[in-house]
Amino acid sequence: MTAEGGPSRVRGRSRTEGTSPERATDRPDARERCPECDGGLVVVEDAAELLCDDCGLVVDADRVDHGPEWRAYDSAQRTERSRVGAPATELIHDRGLSTDIDWRDRDAAGRALSAERRAEMRRLRTWHERFRTQDAEDRNLKYALGEIDRMASGLGVPRSTRETASVIYRRALDGGLLPGRSIEGVAAAALYAATRLDGIARSIDEVANVSRIAALEIERTYRYINRELSLKVPPTDPNEYVGRFASSLECSDDVRRRARELVRAATDAGVHSGRHPVGIAAAALYAAATLEDVTITQSDVAEAADVSEVTIRNRYREVLEAYQE
Repeated sequence: MTAEGGPSRVRGRSRTEGTSPERATDRPDARERCPECDGGLVVVEDAAELLCDDCGLVVDADRVDHGPEWRAYDSAQRTERSRVGAPATELIHDRGLSTDIDWRDRDAAGRALSAERRAEMRRLRTWHERFRTQDAEDRNLKYALGEIDRMASGLGVPRSTRETASVIYRRALDGGLLPGRSIEGVAAAALYAATRLDGIARSIDEVANVSRIAALEIERTYRYINRELSLKVPPTDPNEYVGRFASSLECSDDVRRRARELVRAATDAGVHSGRHPVGIAAAALYAAATLEDVTITQSDVAEAADVSEVTIRNRYREVLEAYQE
């Protein structure tokens, strides 16, 4: 502001000198003109300022943005999305774009509803649910996404990976890959594929433990959707399992560090090719404890990694040989 209390002039803040067209919107109102040069006014969104497009005079600062709160990447999103509201998510079958009626029979002030109002709310919830799932595909998607969220909670998978699994399941549904396969099996396979795509190590056996499907069916379904959808899933790094197994066994930092060195040596030597990464990680952890003179039995490691002791003994020799070369 100037000494007289009027608007301030900022040099270099005009569109041609310092403001890109992407950051400056069109003129807010044709009746609004610059009080000094009678030029057109533009809104700079980054700075929340109203300034003259000709002389750079800042007419208004700290403006309230009345525009949409979410980004729109095409004209369809710009017209369909509301200015406010919860963000769209793939974890809900309708992407969270519909309203929801609370299950608690209380009003906005927390007071209990009368018997008549409770009966009315039950009828509204029933019809609301019917409108949200109008066909078999919506009911299929709603049940599958609920299963993905339930299994992901049991595995401790973050929200971003749950979103990835939901997208994979939607692609499988749209591609007609579900006939002849169970909803739970495809959902579990989608979650397993998402954990591998996002670099969050979860074995098929771990996914099977929180699902209602056998590990063999999950593996078969995973291979099928991986091939049909061309997911390009990278191979699992055994080091992704070392941290979780070491935490379960309460290993020291020295043991963890040596185990990661053993895994890297085994990977460089190609020992992991054709081997299950869980077995490589478990054997490396057992070998690291042996090298660091820490007492950890093979049965303890086998229980933490959910593999057999025979697997640990076989991989143990291979990992040590690769490390000592």
